[in-house]
Amino acid sequence: MASTDILNLNGSIVEGRGPHVTKVPLESISRLAPFGALILCIIFVNYFFVRFYILEGFLLRKVYGEIYTRMDDTARRGFVNHHIAGGTKLLILIIAAYPFIDVAFGNATFHSPFAGSKLVTQGDVLIIAAQMLIAMYVFELFYRTKISPVSVGHHIGTIIIGESAIAISLNLVKEKDATIEFILCTVWGAFDIVSEFLPHISIILYRVYPTSHRFLMKLFRLAMFTTFTGTMAETILTMYLFGSLWDRWVLAFKITTPMLHALFMSCQLWGTWNFYKMYQKQKYLLNKKEGKIDDVEQRAPIEQELEGLPSLSVTAVGDSLHSVSREVSREPSRDSSQVELLFPSRKAF
Repeated sequence: MASTDILNLNGSIVEGRGPHVTKVPLESISRLAPFGALILCIIFVNYFFVRFYILEGFLLRKVYGEIYTRMDDTARRGFVNHHIAGGTKLLILIIAAYPFIDVAFGNATFHSPFAGSKLVTQGDVLIIAAQMLIAMYVFELFYRTKISPVSVGHHIGTIIIGESAIAISLNLVKEKDATIEFILCTVWGAFDIVSEFLPHISIILYRVYPTSHRFLMKLFRLAMFTTFTGTMAETILTMYLFGSLWDRWVLAFKITTPMLHALFMSCQLWGTWNFYKMYQKQKYLLNKKEGKIDDVEQRAPIEQELEGLPSLSVTAVGDSLHSVSREVSREPSRDSSQVELLFPSRKAF
């Protein structure tokens, strides 16, 4: 421990060199922490009302019309889930951005007042936001009919780690790194919300405008870029904060934290890879629509690359080609680890 560090009565660092997170005292996150199960239940009830009475009840049918009503059950559930996930992340971003920045990088602690309130603290808002994000992943695991193993691993890991960070904060006598563990979790969550918000919008627009290949090509390329840069920025910042707090971690966290981050990073990069494949799909369909690969010699190498992928039947509608899967419709998952990598087969030409 550096000689410039000063310890308070409970043994936490409150002064010294380094980023603000190294000076956050060892303290409880919020007085709401013991009521985590109740908070989760309330959030689940809200998700149910939003899904059943608003989204499925009338809103999606009114906004999207036949685009929504013609979906099969699998695609419809995925479509609804992307609206709930996107809306939840937007709400978390609105209510929790200020307390997150103030606690992790500013001058506040979890017990600092929220926006001058005499009752609500920064920690109160952050713990509710954390439970909203965790509940969103639990909802997706139960609600969707198809979800990829990568998404399952990502969601279960997030749920367990997030709830564990809250649980250990209830025993500060034994868990000396509980406070900084929760802060690190909020950093992970913040990047998850910011960098993966666009993928939700991308998949929704993919369902709404399935034949707008130029638009979808640009959209998936942007989603690929944001998920990749978000993952890299998250890795740099997380490992910087983790290293700055090295003397405060117990041995278990020194070992498991890098391993868990590597797991999350691999899931996010897998999503980036799938957005790249979706970008390539739209690029191919656009070139074919514009007649740039009509020649058999031009198509041959592309067909060889696409050989082995699910085949499609192609139906001409006006001047456009609609790719219609012969398989049951599959809605891409939240992190795009389960996507429709569908290209026309040789039989379609």
